[in-house]
Amino acid sequence: IASLMRDAFLSWEEDFVLDVTIRYWQKARKAGLPVGDDFGEFYRGVEWMGLQRHLKVAGIFARLTLRDGKPQYLADAPRFISYIRATCARYVELKPLLRLVDEVEGITAVSGYAYGRV
Repeated sequence: IASLMRDAFLSWEEDFVLDVTIRYWQKARKAGLPVGDDFGEFYRGVEWMGLQRHLKVAGIFARLTLRDGKPQYLADAPRFISYIRATCARYVELKPLLRLVDEVEGITAVSGYAYGRV
């Protein structure tokens, strides 16, 4: 399901992804597949597997561009970088990875203080 819902070349709306994944999980449970009883845990696994796949794709596309001189693959990079960012932003355990992606892309986190009248 991670391969279908987190494709590097197709984008699906998040509500569609969630709906299809829930339906898959429900049918898989009925069929006796080992998907667990907690959908939240299952979905986290789907997202983390999708993240692993997108990190792999990022590496492959970087190699194709830098070593092999095939920059046409970069047209699809924003899609899977967006998947990487969205997944990392949802899980506290993945925040360091999000900071690394920001660093690689030259994005600085916005932080600051607001001062008002007392």
